[in-house]
Amino acid sequence: MSGNTFFSANLLLAYMAYFVGVASPGPSNLAIMSIAAHRGRKAALAFALGVISGSMFWATVASAGISAALVAWSQFIVAVKMFGGVYLLWLAFKSGRTALSAQAATVPRDVQPEPFKRLYTKGALLHLTNPKAILVWVSIVALSSNNVGLAHDAVVPGCAVIGTAVFSTYALVFSTATARAAYARTRRALEGCLAVVFGVAGIRLLAWSSTSR
Repeated sequence: MSGNTFFSANLLLAYMAYFVGVASPGPSNLAIMSIAAHRGRKAALAFALGVISGSMFWATVASAGISAALVAWSQFIVAVKMFGGVYLLWLAFKSGRTALSAQAATVPRDVQPEPFKRLYTKGALLHLTNPKAILVWVSIVALSSNNVGLAHDAVVPGCAVIGTAVFSTYALVFSTATARAAYARTRRALEGCLAVVFGVAGIRLLAWSSTSR
């Protein structure tokens, strides 16, 4: 097998693994969908940029070979799991409160704007406190090559493009008039689903952290 073939096969495998991970429904995608439908395109893009930044932070750490050492340090992983679990439970509480509120049946025409900086921070925190992101990036970097060569150098920029395309697409699609109208009709049910998803994910992270000690 030639070097170019090896490079292409490994890199494509890493890209495919990352695409499946970011495109599959999860807390980040669901949050982007909800923000896009409720607050609009710009707000969703700001949140999505935070998610991408969090992902690229762990990507950079993994490509530098630091993440393997962090994964081996069990106390670090436990701390990330605990922070992530608490943050997800907080998101579950907010979604649950929205679902149970009297205003959940309709979406006001003039939604109180939330600063883009705050939305960006929320998106970044959602990914930075996800221990699975660390483990996924360790695997992706390993898939790209033997930690050397062009494939290793190209995996992070390529995945950054993929992540930006996927999360931006979620933000753009679910901020359309059709999607926002559908959200207005089913807001209570969707926010309730978000509360369940965030709650289950948070409880699982906290349970996982307690068994890892």
